[in-house]
Amino acid sequence: MSNGNEDLDTLIALMAKLPGLGPRSARRAVLHLIKKRSLVLLPLAEAMHRVGATVRECLNCGNVCTSDLCDICQSKKRDIGQIAVVEDVADLWAMERSGVFKGRYHVLGGTLSALDAIGPDELRIPKLADRVAAENVTEVILALGATIDGQTTAHYIAEHLPNVTVTSLAQGVPVGGELDYLDDGTISAALNARKAL
Repeated sequence: MSNGNEDLDTLIALMAKLPGLGPRSARRAVLHLIKKRSLVLLPLAEAMHRVGATVRECLNCGNVCTSDLCDICQSKKRDIGQIAVVEDVADLWAMERSGVFKGRYHVLGGTLSALDAIGPDELRIPKLADRVAAENVTEVILALGATIDGQTTAHYIAEHLPNVTVTSLAQGVPVGGELDYLDDGTISAALNARKAL
């Protein structure tokens, strides 16, 4: 683009780095933001600044929040006996969107992968074992994707949590599927039909 529009070029280049946006889509999005400056652009910029300054990882579960503990971990209405283990925050949000699960979560931050040299200590697996031992957990639900790495991670966790019931999501989660891309009904059916590992 250029012509003395370095700030616009920078904004477009940054927008193009977002998932689902390429250079053309980023240009269209930036033009829309400019046309809706007071309604969208300025409030978006303020919200992004606030989130950038305050967002952090929940010390307990790994969710993103703006305080030490997220709303889910602080809630007295959640079932403290159940923890759903998810790969990342997008999966936690997908399960919350379904409205079916009333327990708490544990975000691993990825899956085990020998090829990428990701072992249990690179993930939040030791923290999960600590939580199960310290909290009154009766069931750990492995809500991991039906990928090879997801299943490897599920089996590893199941083997290392001997004193608690470990279940996994059942029907509705396709092989190779990721939770963030599933609809609410599919997540609900998979959660309700979970099975012991």
